[in-house]
Amino acid sequence: MRTQSQNPLMAIFFASFMFLFFLTHAQNSPQDYIALHNKARAAVGVGPMTWNSTVAAYAEAYANQRIKDCALVHSKGPYGENIAVGYYPEFTGADGVKLWVAEKRLYDYASNSCKGGDCGHYTQLVWRTSVRLGCARVACKGKSQFVVCNYDPPGNYIGLRPYNSPM
Repeated sequence: MRTQSQNPLMAIFFASFMFLFFLTHAQNSPQDYIALHNKARAAVGVGPMTWNSTVAAYAEAYANQRIKDCALVHSKGPYGENIAVGYYPEFTGADGVKLWVAEKRLYDYASNSCKGGDCGHYTQLVWRTSVRLGCARVACKGKSQFVVCNYDPPGNYIGLRPYNSPM
């Protein structure tokens, strides 16, 4: 009787499967979403978020509604929300979060406004009172990926600042 370690083809198959499994789940886990959010929040003196299964279930349910079209349409639900679409199969949830964090350069704290483009994804991400997070990513038709993160409680209230200046 041959064991898996004695059959080189089985070993190669298993290693390939594990690599693909890791690749498809890399940068899409709750820990990945939380780590990127909390890094951006810490940079401006905002406390960490925690993963919330209720908020995550909402994000997953909404992401599943977008599988057919990957449309950049907000859910209009009870949470703050950031959405992104990547038009290649390797677009991860972490890639979506990085797009939102990159909007930091467009946010002007002094005027509490966006300069040169949209920065609302970034301000929601660092909104001080948004402390619970849930995110999801789904593959849509045409090899695009839909990423959504929901924030509880929501932020981005007109006239209010997302955080107090760390300076």
